[in-house]
Amino acid sequence: MYVGDAKRLTAAGAKKIMATAIARAQEAGVAVTVAIVDAGGHLVLLERMEGGRFHTVHSATTKAVCAASTRRATGAKGAQGQALDVAHALGLSLAAGAERWTAMEGGCPIMAGTECIGAVGVAGGDWQFDERVAKEAAESIK
Repeated sequence: MYVGDAKRLTAAGAKKIMATAIARAQEAGVAVTVAIVDAGGHLVLLERMEGGRFHTVHSATTKAVCAASTRRATGAKGAQGQALDVAHALGLSLAAGAERWTAMEGGCPIMAGTECIGAVGVAGGDWQFDERVAKEAAESIK
């Protein structure tokens, strides 16, 4: 077979994920940036909350792209899920491209069954907050 069926993230799905992430951040009083990408890592939605720091735009986008590429939550793990020390994490980021891979928590794939249809990246809180909000937002369309 030369052609396969694929699921995709819709605009409505991306908006629901964004609304969930922003609501969680507002409840906590944390100004974040949220980036949502499709399965190919292309930006679908981006929002920086009032008071959000400008560097979080790049951080959130990189987290989302990395999660879509690896099809798992971001963190200090390599391609096979192995723990990475600082030198290897930095090396992987340099090899993949600083805009494509990060060891920072806060990126979560958006799954439709076993298929990755995109990812969400959250930046602006501490690592645990970003990770939790990204996970809750990604799961909001299940």
